[in-house]
Amino acid sequence: MSSTTGATSGSNTGSTTLITNIASLVTNDSSLGWGSPRSSKFENGGGSPLGLIQNAAVVIDGDRIAWTGDSREAPATDNRVDAGGRAVVPGFVDSHSHLVFAGDRTQEFNARMSGRAYSAGGIRTTVAATRAASDSELERNLTRYLAEALRQGTTTFETKSGYGLTVEDEARALRIAAAHTDEVTYLGAHIVPPDYADDPAAYVALVTGEMLDACAPYARWIDVFCEKGAFDGDQARAILTAGKAKGLHPRIHANQLSYGPGVQLAVELDAASADHCTHLTDADVDALASGDTVATLLPGAEFSTRAAWPDARRLLDAGATVALSTDCNPGSSFTSSVPFCIALAVRDMGMTPDEALWSATAGGAAALRRTDIGRVAPGAYADLAFLDAPSHVHLAYRPGVPLVSEVWRRGARV
Repeated sequence: MSSTTGATSGSNTGSTTLITNIASLVTNDSSLGWGSPRSSKFENGGGSPLGLIQNAAVVIDGDRIAWTGDSREAPATDNRVDAGGRAVVPGFVDSHSHLVFAGDRTQEFNARMSGRAYSAGGIRTTVAATRAASDSELERNLTRYLAEALRQGTTTFETKSGYGLTVEDEARALRIAAAHTDEVTYLGAHIVPPDYADDPAAYVALVTGEMLDACAPYARWIDVFCEKGAFDGDQARAILTAGKAKGLHPRIHANQLSYGPGVQLAVELDAASADHCTHLTDADVDALASGDTVATLLPGAEFSTRAAWPDARRLLDAGATVALSTDCNPGSSFTSSVPFCIALAVRDMGMTPDEALWSATAGGAAALRRTDIGRVAPGAYADLAFLDAPSHVHLAYRPGVPLVSEVWRRGARV
């Protein structure tokens, strides 16, 4: 496959690094043929959306990719790294997580695995623990799971508030999160807390008023759990519309536990992502396929709740853009492993290994409306995961095996 060249667009250090002897490089670079499962070539069975280069090399300049191509055509650089015949993929983009919390819900999980059904109400247990925790405790917990995810190849992560549900606790959760990632989401509308159980309208007013004012400076996104037992469609619309007026862009927990208005509302409000998408009508699928809202699938939640799997095949065949993320949280999906979610998606959701990897990288980037991550192409951040395998297919082929042996984030080995 021919090489590609291009200028970088980030800050450069004046020192360049060549990574060579890459057995197989996943670029997600559309200039190498096609870089999206929406491509007509891919839909017609014309190959992979991954922009694969065999016997590949990458040049990094500062924190950005400067060049990719055949290793025999690599330009001269200041430094050289031998990948040892390993596969290299873009760093994973986890566009949905809930990492600012305290405590765990081991007993709830044990009970559920013993036959108790999952519902939205268990969040209250984490709310109580989070409110009682100090800032330092919450930050230690957050950084622990971020480090855990990074070791497994996740170089970009979104995370949410949603376990404080008071003005002070939501604002501090976002303040803590914003110190560690740019992708911060205000989720005051996770559930109606017990102290507002008799007056949910008053809580919606708080979420769209004083709480929003306190939280907006720390967040890029606003989210709502649109589900029975949480917030209905009218409440969700009011919350997301108020967030948009404050400059926050919508995303939404939609159609996880039952059919509902969440997906249609997401498309109506141009939400970047509708997350879960487990129970979809044909109209929901058509809306996602025709709009710009990404369907973010979270198989860790189905695994941990023994729920029905989302039908990724149905979404992909309709032309929807799909992302895969962990939904890492203490109640319904306590995993930080994107490779594990890739394996689940291939085994149980009808995705091919290529589709699943694309969705966990470029798909996650699309769910965050970013083009500088999720691909290995000139101008993108130099975020890379090295696999102790000759091909990315091993992520699904060898489930549970820690294949990520080396991670580079923004041009630095971590």
